[in-house]
Amino acid sequence: MRARVSCGTSGRLTPTTAHGVAGTLTPVSDASDRVVASNRRARRNYDLLDTWEAGLVLKGSEVKSLRESKVQISEAFAREETGELWLVGLHIAPYAMSGGEAMGHDPDRPKKLLLHRREIHRITDRMQREGLTLIPLSLYFSGGRAKVEVALAKGRDMHDKRQALVRREADREAERAMARRRRR
Repeated sequence: MRARVSCGTSGRLTPTTAHGVAGTLTPVSDASDRVVASNRRARRNYDLLDTWEAGLVLKGSEVKSLRESKVQISEAFAREETGELWLVGLHIAPYAMSGGEAMGHDPDRPKKLLLHRREIHRITDRMQREGLTLIPLSLYFSGGRAKVEVALAKGRDMHDKRQALVRREADREAERAMARRRRR
């Protein structure tokens, strides 16, 4: 009997047999889809223009440390080298059970981002042409694989930060007023 994959009502791929009955294969659990770290400071310090989901090239001990959420993402940024994008400044703490530095990993080594070639060219062109920065917004697991959400961003001045805060506060007040009016 040959195993097939079909899309159920939930939109997730689930394995089935040739007769359409669920087979012995199990679907990927949603428990593995979780956010490990988020860069809240990036949303305050930058104007985010475009976002992408990228894979990461990691060592086994790095993945185990990520599963324990032992990562610092706030100082990280991406840089282009020889047609590839590298995430620099992402600190992944050494895994405690790896047997020391010889068996583990360098916590601050650059990590390669996995994107399509067209996306890399589009990102690097905008970075060079418009003077933008590529920063990570969040690090998470999706389907058991480590992913990072990166964004092209433009730095904000102190004046821009205050202006964004005032605008956000005004939007909140308008939402509250509309909610009060609906309740009447």
